[in-house]
Amino acid sequence: MPHRTGGEAAAMTDVGAGGGDRLALAVLTQYRMATTEQIHLLLAPDVRIEQTRRRLTKLRTEGLLDRVTLPQAGRTRVWFPTGYGVQVASGWPELRGRRPPRTVSDRTAVRLRVGHGLTVTETALAFIQDARQRGDLCRPLDWIPEVYHPLGSGEAVIPDALMFYQRGSAGSDGAMLRAFVEVDRATMGPERLAAKVPAYARLHRYTPAPIAQRRTAGQEPPQEEWRRHYPLFPRVLFVLDGTGPAGIETRIRALRAAAGDPALAGFLRDVPVLAAPLVDLLQGGPSAPVWRPIQAPDHRVGWTQPRHP
Repeated sequence: MPHRTGGEAAAMTDVGAGGGDRLALAVLTQYRMATTEQIHLLLAPDVRIEQTRRRLTKLRTEGLLDRVTLPQAGRTRVWFPTGYGVQVASGWPELRGRRPPRTVSDRTAVRLRVGHGLTVTETALAFIQDARQRGDLCRPLDWIPEVYHPLGSGEAVIPDALMFYQRGSAGSDGAMLRAFVEVDRATMGPERLAAKVPAYARLHRYTPAPIAQRRTAGQEPPQEEWRRHYPLFPRVLFVLDGTGPAGIETRIRALRAAAGDPALAGFLRDVPVLAAPLVDLLQGGPSAPVWRPIQAPDHRVGWTQPRHP
């Protein structure tokens, strides 16, 4: 499971001699899929998009990438790594510890997941572009989809993405922020969405059962699993899409109802859990006060605000 400091995050995204080709393959292996425009804006927004197209075509010719075309979206091309591309990229230090799903290079799987997959990539792009504009540090490989967090008994929390975000530029003393991001396209009922809140509360308190052995004097007691990976439990951000304003409000009410469980009071006191429509992130930027605390949805806050103002 990834655990980075600010310096480590910068090192992980320094792709070295492989240059743009290597970064393009690494990002597509990590993100699963992206359109030509998304890749261009993620990796090389200051050059002409034709250069990005040529790079992707070259990687496809080399057998590292493939693509599908979406006729219902103006023949948009969606790129993804081939099995060979995944094999090559998975050995790089910047992807150490990442295990892409077996279907990441399957054309049928890409077609079936394209709606959710591209929305997750669009959400990543919103945060990364906002960080660039603010002088903060959130590079493409600081967005890590589907990181597995065990809860015991075969259960797990798997957020749509884990994001590392540093306030200030590389080498500065800006705070390192982390967030679990859940992208909801209204494909599940509001109650199923709201059930994610107590799941994160379980992760917050989950302590693996210790291996049976006699404890010695001075031995540290077992600690929560998340503390092995993060100095603070990441914020939880719900990004809502796929429905209109009335549907957004219905889903926020469901999250508010979940937050009313007294058993979650300690978790919600320690961990910011916020929700915002994707359209607001795209229009005003994720750093704008567009986020609604699920226990007080009438308020609007920025996602980077201090935990205890």
